[in-house]
Amino acid sequence: MAEAARTLAMGQDEAAGARPTVEAPFGKALAALGAERPDIVGLTADLGKYTDIHPFRDAFPQRFFNVGMAEQNLVAVAAGLARTGFTPFATTYGVFASRRAYDFVAIAAAHARQNVKIVAGLPGLTTGYGGTHQAIEDLALMRMIPGLVVIDPCDATEIAAATRAAAEHDGPVYMRLLRGKVPVVFEPGHRFEIGKALRLRAGGDVGLIATGFMTERALDAAAVLEARGIRTGVLHVPTLKPFDAEAVAGFAASVDRLVTAENHVARGGLASQVAEALFDAGLVRPLARIGLPDRFIECGAVPTLQRRYAITTADIVAAGEGRGGA
Repeated sequence: MAEAARTLAMGQDEAAGARPTVEAPFGKALAALGAERPDIVGLTADLGKYTDIHPFRDAFPQRFFNVGMAEQNLVAVAAGLARTGFTPFATTYGVFASRRAYDFVAIAAAHARQNVKIVAGLPGLTTGYGGTHQAIEDLALMRMIPGLVVIDPCDATEIAAATRAAAEHDGPVYMRLLRGKVPVVFEPGHRFEIGKALRLRAGGDVGLIATGFMTERALDAAAVLEARGIRTGVLHVPTLKPFDAEAVAGFAASVDRLVTAENHVARGGLASQVAEALFDAGLVRPLARIGLPDRFIECGAVPTLQRRYAITTADIVAAGEGRGGA
């Protein structure tokens, strides 16, 4: 069976592209932090193998806890550990953190202002296991919780930087996780700061605003558009909350039209926040949205599904040329 038509088994990686990769960047970053800080502890809800926390588990088994398939308990235990002075990193899938454990994230972690870090695997459309495992609406849900930082990192470099930033941040954090062999888009020394967007390219015809791994695709799309004579800027927005509305408004003012790109439903996430920022700034720009539809996604091979629901590099190029996007 052709690779693009095959649904991967749990824990398998999608084939990497041309860029180099790093294996388990989150777990390696957390293990490095654990060597520096004895307050760092790791937890999982029976998904240690699939959330890349095993490097920390292997390095510090006495500071690692598997609470079983009980995500509400996962967050509650993490909140309790935070209350006694630890800095817990709790891993599970995004669907379980944002659906099953939502009230515990809101009340035990955010309302109680506990220093809990939730690291969520299978973000958006990165698994072919269907609506039960695809966290396509988690950013919209999590950004509505007061006081909760929400991060959607782009690549292995940024995952490592964001893990350290989350540990240094005094408060609850929800971070999406790219696992397995994660591409390297940004060079070592890449600057990540919670709440700050980063302009990666300048160009006045069209501006691409992206988050998560869609920024890699936006950069590739920008290169194609430039080769076709369309001056294309790229703004990377790794933090959905707090949202860098000032940077978005400044970027929007420098281009003729905008395209947003996110691995998430096109309502409630990045595109909605960009529209809100434009409204608040009194700016009017044509806006095309690359994102998932407002429906549950079926099971299938991830590359096939991503093409079907138009979140590929080619789809961003088409939107940049005024031929696609919602």
